[in-house]
Amino acid sequence: MNLSHIELRHLRLLQALAETGGVSAAAERLHLTQSAVSHQLKALEDALDMPLIERAARPLQPSAAGRRLLALAGAVLPQVEAALRDVARLKEGDVCELRIAVECHTCYDWLMPAMDAYRTAWPQAELDLVGGFHADPTGLLHDARADLVITSETGPRKGIVLAPLFGYEMLALLPNGHPLARRKWLTPRDFDGETLITYPVPEDRLDLVHRVLAPAGVKPPRREAELTVAILQLVASRRGLAALPAWAVAPYLERGYISACRIGRHGLWAELHAAVRASDATRACVADFIDIVRRESFARLPGIRPAANVPPLAASAAG
Repeated sequence: MNLSHIELRHLRLLQALAETGGVSAAAERLHLTQSAVSHQLKALEDALDMPLIERAARPLQPSAAGRRLLALAGAVLPQVEAALRDVARLKEGDVCELRIAVECHTCYDWLMPAMDAYRTAWPQAELDLVGGFHADPTGLLHDARADLVITSETGPRKGIVLAPLFGYEMLALLPNGHPLARRKWLTPRDFDGETLITYPVPEDRLDLVHRVLAPAGVKPPRREAELTVAILQLVASRRGLAALPAWAVAPYLERGYISACRIGRHGLWAELHAAVRASDATRACVADFIDIVRRESFARLPGIRPAANVPPLAASAAG
């Protein structure tokens, strides 16, 4: 057995497999493909000439050798991360200010665990939230009113760097008992004649509108509500339909508060990115915040996947 083959990426791989219980989920956690995870695991097992994972178990379980290396990972990885942060602080100084704006200005709940974890890792960092609705949230970076913007925007902008966070499915939300709730998926024409309940944002910022309805010539009347819970209440009260991220409405669907359908045969998928000024992209405190957001999101949000693996939209398929 040659322990010189063990690298930090191997320890992170074993940790992800043990914590998620599957190759697919571990790949999402590590932002790798399933084949890359399988290849790395096999290469490590071949180098050590020992199995590290009991593949017959569901969920996957580490072997005796795998458990020993997991103990090593638990001891080593936190020390490595802490040391790297200390080095970064020595290089950058003790002050790190991050003013964070979120495109969905009322959707902060999902971000809170990541911010809590970040404060533990960077106790000297100054975190602030830029509140309110902004017609051009990424423009806040150019105006120096924010240091990091979480946005669905993907187009290139001068001086701005985008770091993918995760991909997620948008679900159509309907009141219980609605005739469309029996469908496997909805087509653009299914929204014709329905009121669309949305956040108070321009139509070109609504994926359902600019990617699905507008190309099909469907223009339902809109009703706006600022709070997610208000949108859900209006849907439940049969005031209209809505489209929101699956992870955001999962608790309400589990309680049977409302019903949901996919939008198109393969679903309507979107992405979230962290946008920062190019001059800030290499700052350790900024890069670490993005990594922590990814890690906490994949640990907590159901149904998300790496942004790079978001499948093509097929919402125009017949239902």
